[in-house]
Amino acid sequence: MKVLDLFCGCGGLSLGLEQAGFQISLGVDIWNDALETFQHNHRGSKAIRADLSNLNFDSLGLEQVDVIVGGPPCQGFSISGRRDPNDPRNKLYTGFVNAVKAYNPKAFIMENVPNLASMNGGRIKDTIVSEFESLGYTISYKKILASEYGIPQNRRRFILVGLRNGQEFSFPEETHTNKKITCEEAISDLPEFSVTDGSKYKEQPNSDYQRIMRLNSSGVFNHQITNHTEKTVKTISLVPDGGNYKDLPDELKSSRKVNIAWTRFSSKKPSFTIDTGHRHHFHYEFNRVPTVRESARLQSFPDNFIFLGSKTSQYKQVGNAVPPLLGKALGEKLVHFLAKGGQNV
Repeated sequence: MKVLDLFCGCGGLSLGLEQAGFQISLGVDIWNDALETFQHNHRGSKAIRADLSNLNFDSLGLEQVDVIVGGPPCQGFSISGRRDPNDPRNKLYTGFVNAVKAYNPKAFIMENVPNLASMNGGRIKDTIVSEFESLGYTISYKKILASEYGIPQNRRRFILVGLRNGQEFSFPEETHTNKKITCEEAISDLPEFSVTDGSKYKEQPNSDYQRIMRLNSSGVFNHQITNHTEKTVKTISLVPDGGNYKDLPDELKSSRKVNIAWTRFSSKKPSFTIDTGHRHHFHYEFNRVPTVRESARLQSFPDNFIFLGSKTSQYKQVGNAVPPLLGKALGEKLVHFLAKGGQNV
């Protein structure tokens, strides 16, 4: 089954679908750094830089597209739940719709922010559903919490799946509702200080999750720490495992004017949502922000997935990605609906 990944970024969703047995034909994005990482890690796929607001799909040269995936922005919908034709952001969402029109795939997966389901009283979601239904697809959607699928991160996303031939997609069952992977289980084998890319692991894996993340990896990559000021390090050191600014002395509590400031991961829980590197969340033990590799582990990227570009760019690539293990869970379920000519098996 051949996949077209729009807004592909570095390729987290593509990686998960590959792990589920799909073939990624092409990744499309506008950001060069992310495309370089995508191409480096998806050797059998093509990556194309293109603006999806005005892309001519004939120019892609794809003869077969079985599945289209992507996370188009939906901020341009009006308060009534209709698309504002004058909002340029809607051209990106329109690009996704036009791709579905052009290729008529067997299925598509659209990923977005969790509050899309409730924005404007649900009217935006209803409009999106009706647009795809008019193209002949049966739509299913769900808010998903990544930690319930074996990802050590409490990341919430809205997933919408469309199937042809009257089939209705059923989402994969949660596998880790009562036993979530913790930060400690995810990253405790990674060292406190920077290592040269490709360095051998300094200790044995401490959990099954770490063993899985290390498969087929020759060593540690993207593990360069951030050097904080002495004052920042001292402030972090006053926050306990799982604590935040409320644990600081009064004179330091307001030193950063955001409510997530000075927050440590909890070693015994999944992490907060991994973002693009705003540097307010800290390692549960070490007095620093997590490295790119630690962030990637918490996103369920395996260690042999290597990020290219500047460190700032790498953080952004990781934070923008769909967790691969979530993509794998969705892909494995989708296989059941696409096997044997589209019959549900």
